[in-house]
Formats: sequence, C-alpha cells, structure tokens
Amino acid sequence: MDQRLGVRTVAFSNPPVILESAATGSKKESEGKLAADFDLLVPDPLWEEKSWETAESKFLKHAISIAVEKAGIEWSKIGCIVSGDLMNQCTSTAFAIKDFHRPLLGVYGACSTMAESMIVAANFISSGWVEYAVAATSSHFCSAEKQFRTPLEYGGQRTPTAQWTVTGSGAAVLSAIGTGPKITHATLGKIVDRGVTDANNMGAAMAPAFVDTMVNHFKDTGRSVLDYDLIVSGDLGFVGRELAVRLAAENGLDFSVNYDDCGCMIFDRVKQDVHAGASGCACAGTVFCGHLMKRIRRGELKRILFAPTGALMSPTTCMQGESILGISYAVSIEQ
Repeated sequence: MDQRLGVRTVAFSNPPVILESAATGSKKESEGKLAADFDLLVPDPLWEEKSWETAESKFLKHAISIAVEKAGIEWSKIGCIVSGDLMNQCTSTAFAIKDFHRPLLGVYGACSTMAESMIVAANFISSGWVEYAVAATSSHFCSAEKQFRTPLEYGGQRTPTAQWTVTGSGAAVLSAIGTGPKITHATLGKIVDRGVTDANNMGAAMAPAFVDTMVNHFKDTGRSVLDYDLIVSGDLGFVGRELAVRLAAENGLDFSVNYDDCGCMIFDRVKQDVHAGASGCACAGTVFCGHLMKRIRRGELKRILFAPTGALMSPTTCMQGESILGISYAVSIEQ
C-alpha cells in the first residue's frame, strides 16, 4: 500500500513510470527560449479552427496523441485520461478527448492542473486499478484572455504584473511497468488566501500557496531543499518567484541555489514583451513534458520537485470582488 507521510504527502509503493511525454505550442512559444523542446509548434494560434476554444482542444488532442504514439502503447490499454484546463466546465478537455473513447477524469487546479493530473493518474496506477494512464492539460492565450480579462479586440493595456498565457498542451503517459523517471512522492495542495484581488497579479496570489506546499513537503518527507537537483514552481512569473524566494526564506528554506519557475523559463521576457512572465495550465505542462523531461532523460537532472501553482478564480468571483485563492501541488520525480 502507498505510505502516507505526515499530513499531505504520499510515498507511492509502486512508483509510476513516466514512459513518454509531449508538448505542443504555437507562435509565441516557437519564439521563446525553450522552442527546441516542443514536439509540435503551429504558427497559427487559431490552427484553422472556428474559435480559440476549439483550437485549444486541438493542441491538447495532438499532445496526447503524440505522447501515446511515442510510448508505443495501444489505445485500448490506456486505462484513463486525467486532464483539465481553464475553460468553463473544462470543455477544452472534453472536446479534445471525445474521439479517443477512453475513460476521462476531469480535474481543475487552474494552472497547477498538470501536477494534479499526474497525482490522480499516479494513484490509479500505484493502486493497480489501471496499467497505463495519461496526465495532461492545456491553455490558450486568446481563450483565457476572453474568459478572465478582456477579449483581444478590446485592446486593453496590460499591467506590468500581467503574465502571458501559454498556448499549447503538455501530456505524459504513465505506466506501472517500463523504464524511465518515476513519480515517487506527491504532496497535496491546500487553498491559501492572502486577500489578493488583482487578476493581473496572479504571481502574488499563488506564491504563498507554493511556499505552504514546500514547507509541508519537506516536513512530511524529512528531505531538504538540496536533496533535489531542481525545484520548479509552475507559473509564478518574475513577480511571484521573487516573492516565493522571500517567503521561503522566512520559513527557513533557501531557494537561492536550485529553484526556478516555469513562467520565467519559457519566454524571453525582454524580446517577447511578456511583462511578468508566462502563465496558464500549459505553462507548467509544456515546460515539464518538453524541456524538463528531456533534461531528466539526458541525465542532467536526477531528482526534481515539480510544483505548479494555480489561481482558483472565475470571471464571476473576479467581478464580485472576491480574492484570488492560491493552490500548489508537488510531485517528486526521480530518475
């Protein structure tokens, strides 16, 4: 049986193997610092579709298809797909996988969804319920702007703390057998509310939740910061990353050596004018399934702690002046 460590962490008795992964992106991503690590880059964000939402589904569908094809697994063996996105009722996910004819577990952790998907899929595999599962997520700059802030046609000015939603998808095939990096531990996220109400400053809203999860992970596991080659948060961006380092130090954690953030890694902040960095479910999803997985397979990283962050808000709560709730899930991955 899986071993519970402390309050929020589990050590998997049968650590799932990440057989393969895939990342898809669009024009902005092709101009970024990690372009070479994507499996598919499409120059047109609309991708010949009728809406931004259907285009997002297409990015997700292709990421899952590529990952499964790379893993060499028959579709009939995929026990379930665990995925989510930022759209109302996770419709991008539903329309992306409807033609796969595989069981779906839809999850929502905002931009922390990649880790949440991996944790759910890992539990199904470690428990023996399924032999193979897919963990995935997606986002789209245009669909997210339309839903959470302002449609592109409005031409609104973006604030210095605003982040650029990644267009694309990340997908990973998890297995009970095979070779590759393994998911050994998972620390569940807890909602943290610091009263931030600015939808254009999500880094500040999510950083406290990330640090809260880090404190609990190290307490539960007995590990230290330096036990990991890399600790990477999801999409705090430059504002949130700076705040996270300060908050971590206040809690006795030194993040000055081996910590980075996906929202700071994927784009060139100056050349691409992304203000405070990147965001969106696909931010952590593509960086992990593309860049980080390639570094792990090359032997550059032996053990990483992957901890995407999510801003749990909706258009309704934002318009009603409610605060933005933060959450962060952590997954320990070891080669």
